[in-house]
Amino acid sequence: MLTPEETKQKMEKEIQEAKNNIARIPLPPLKGALTHYKDFPSKLIRPRPVDVWLPEGYDASSNDRYPVIYMHDGQMIFHHADSSLAGLDVFWNPDKVMIRLVNNKEVRPAIIVAIWMADWTKGARGLEFMPQKAVTDEVWSTMQEQSAKWRSRAGIKALSSDKYLKFIVTEVKPFIDKTYRTLTDQPNTFVIGSSMGGLISAYAIVEYPDVFGAAACLSTDWTQGDGAVARWFSDHWPTPGRNRFYFDYGTEGFDAYYEPYQLKMNEVLQEKGFIKGNDFVTQRFEGADHSPKSWEARLHVPIKFLLGNI
Repeated sequence: MLTPEETKQKMEKEIQEAKNNIARIPLPPLKGALTHYKDFPSKLIRPRPVDVWLPEGYDASSNDRYPVIYMHDGQMIFHHADSSLAGLDVFWNPDKVMIRLVNNKEVRPAIIVAIWMADWTKGARGLEFMPQKAVTDEVWSTMQEQSAKWRSRAGIKALSSDKYLKFIVTEVKPFIDKTYRTLTDQPNTFVIGSSMGGLISAYAIVEYPDVFGAAACLSTDWTQGDGAVARWFSDHWPTPGRNRFYFDYGTEGFDAYYEPYQLKMNEVLQEKGFIKGNDFVTQRFEGADHSPKSWEARLHVPIKFLLGNI
């Protein structure tokens, strides 16, 4: 009979062998050039991977400079060897979307920076993406009643979205602007995210309207805090005419709950002076659900909103 330690070793060996036998998803050829920074350092939050994608034709010795798109959830943005280790099988593949749009002369080329989540499988995503200033004690209590995922968190102090955004603005962006040929100004700096990533993208504009010129918020989860987070946003949008917003939602899965909130937010923006079709747009995608597959399928729409009119 095996000892407990021998049993443990045997099980670990069997698990490893099973992992080794899992069929690997073939990596599609990456368009452009990608650099994977495995442990991007920070004095604010936990180090994490950051992917930097350069469009075809990028030449460090030329005078050309490029706008920059910052994307959240970097672990599911580009399909490469390191991202495959995260255990995901669906990616946004913005490299292919960007190249197609550029070749069709629908957008100007841009650099894409994909910022990964730290310990994303352990629930850190919600803590970094929940707009921190919107969460009062009352809202936190509602969130805990609304979802079990918040009940084990160490109170409001555990939220780190303010530090996460400061990390992007004061640590990641200066490095990108120093290392690559970027257009550093506000009209050429963008942010994209989905679900709670949509919330943090909108929050990025609210907190740093002079840094980010536009945000694309896909399937924005306005339901957080039973709508209390959405109500906070209603009173905190920046001055109209300075920033642009893209919103969308599907009709299936979690997305089916978002339409009333998004339509209300549209009304709020118009009441505050934002011009529909110019300062912001909202798209409804019939049959689309709450998944990376759906976001990948329509990514060309927000990218055209951000980078079009060339």
